[in-house]
Amino acid sequence: MKSNKLIPILAGTLAVFLATPGWASDAGHTSEAMEHAGKAQAHGEMGHAKESLEHAKESLTHAKAAGKEHAEAHKHMDEAIKHLEEAIQHAEKGHAAESAKHTEEAMKHMRKSGH
Repeated sequence: MKSNKLIPILAGTLAVFLATPGWASDAGHTSEAMEHAGKAQAHGEMGHAKESLEHAKESLTHAKAAGKEHAEAHKHMDEAIKHLEEAIQHAEKGHAAESAKHTEEAMKHMRKSGH
């Protein structure tokens, strides 16, 4: 019976997030960008250029979306995007360690973006 009482609470919480799509989607894009950048960094440090490349590209897609949605975060997301593009270039050349350095810098700027 207790779980039935949670349903309205969970539905209400979901409704709040759905009612504020800009805020919710930006947080989602930044979170996704961070997650993929972290994976890109980890794979780069392990010498896995292909996997690092895939995650850096996915992170870049989300970072660009987050940067467009909030002007105040724009500066830091622009810097994150630059580093992700560098990470992709290095991963494509097989330079996994250098790619990891750029994804680490990208994550620093994503954190500074405040989202």
